[in-house]
Amino acid sequence: MSVLHPHDESHAYQFCPRCGGPLERRLLKSAEPERPVCTRCGFVFYLDPKIAVGTIINTTNGRLVLVKRAIEPGYGKWVFPGGYVDRGELLTLAAIREAREECGLDVRLEGLVNIYSYPGRAPVIVVYAATAIGGAMCDLSGVRHPIPV
Repeated sequence: MSVLHPHDESHAYQFCPRCGGPLERRLLKSAEPERPVCTRCGFVFYLDPKIAVGTIINTTNGRLVLVKRAIEPGYGKWVFPGGYVDRGELLTLAAIREAREECGLDVRLEGLVNIYSYPGRAPVIVVYAATAIGGAMCDLSGVRHPIPV
């Protein structure tokens, strides 16, 4: 058992959401990773993944849309439009919303491209193929600069 360190990014939570007691990592089952457990009330704090969506948007002239990140992480990198899914939101509606928010385009989803996850990383990324069906490409989010490529 080890007390959680405040700069350990993989376990950012230090206190129990139920009673406020300190959390420590414990191995509860041999086949699973250590989990934060409250030393006071025994509450197990499961670190669930974050779900993100992305869209590979094809425009009417056959070009793909990329957006340039204007904030960290990944400042200056070109990426497909995407973002986090809100709790209770359908994945497909989140993908459509993110495309509209980030580049001003209304899209029709054509199908699932793939689902990506990476060891030690929180996000699970669900990527859809999409076709632009309306809107006007512009920077609506204030944090990205869209461009067709």
